[in-house]
Amino acid sequence: MSDSLPPYAELLKLRNEESADGNSLFVMPFHDDVVGRPGYLHGGAIAGLLEFAAYGELTRALEGRGLRPKPISVTVDFLLGGKNRDTYAGATIERLGARIANVEAFAWQTNRSTPIASARINFLLAAE
Repeated sequence: MSDSLPPYAELLKLRNEESADGNSLFVMPFHDDVVGRPGYLHGGAIAGLLEFAAYGELTRALEGRGLRPKPISVTVDFLLGGKNRDTYAGATIERLGARIANVEAFAWQTNRSTPIASARINFLLAAE
């Protein structure tokens, strides 16, 4: 994945890291631009983080195949209120077909096994 992030990712101050198990994850620090109600993350910021994690994982898997993912549908489930701390997101490709990919992403804060939100995103795989 490219080192330069789109403007919305820059607004969220996202950074891409590699987890201890070698998987890619995104980190979103808590700051004024991601606040919803006082002391909590805005749902749109969480959804954006999940979409970047899914897109990043899929882009990594498609490297060298000449395909570009385009989101078809995004479903986000908000499970817990995001608090004033770093938020992490990782994704798993559930299906990678010739024309369609299904990706699931999770966001968490203190413990990966306690997600604050999840997303299921379907992508159309278009030729570049």
